[in-house]
Amino acid sequence: MSTRDTPPQIGDLPPMGRPANTALIAAGINSLVHVAARSRGELLAMHGVGPKAIRILEAALEAQGLRFAD
Repeated sequence: MSTRDTPPQIGDLPPMGRPANTALIAAGINSLVHVAARSRGELLAMHGVGPKAIRILEAALEAQGLRFAD
């Protein structure tokens, strides 16, 4: 999948860059619950997911009373 074909927002995930969205889609992650099942390290290991995406995801998780897996 090309980043050009990736939607700007996925499910209930906050808006992020297309490279991060592409990486999350490829990993089958399309909701904050799916994000919460992963650790920061797992997400950062995905090509396209960087520190900025992690900060955005963490804020969205906290707003829903969720957090990254340990």
